[in-house]
Amino acid sequence: MSPPRRAAKIPSLCTIGGLLELLTRPWTLHILWVLSHNGEMRFGVLRRQVEGISARVLTERLRKLESTGFVFRHYEQTIPPAVTYGITDRMKDIEKVLAQLEELSRKWHSDGTTVGAGRETAATGADA
Repeated sequence: MSPPRRAAKIPSLCTIGGLLELLTRPWTLHILWVLSHNGEMRFGVLRRQVEGISARVLTERLRKLESTGFVFRHYEQTIPPAVTYGITDRMKDIEKVLAQLEELSRKWHSDGTTVGAGRETAATGADA
């Protein structure tokens, strides 16, 4: 008897799927937000701005964002080497969407509703 056949993975016809998969990874939007609001910065400064992220995860996310064209990496052969990260023109397109999300978040916050940790709660104490 032959082994069971595995179902072939069918590629998604949804063009936004890959983008959402990239952007929804932990820390990714936070990194992009910091770079888009603070400009180019070195790795150590970026790591301090993205509080709580490990150097390994930051490196992994930056490499992925660089390979997909959202972030650039500028290397200077100095002692010690200087590596600077910043956003690309592709990321500037997404900045508009992030600004809209920030506006929506501020609106909801002023309405007394906060969103966080996977649940929506009213600021009136309903977050038990």
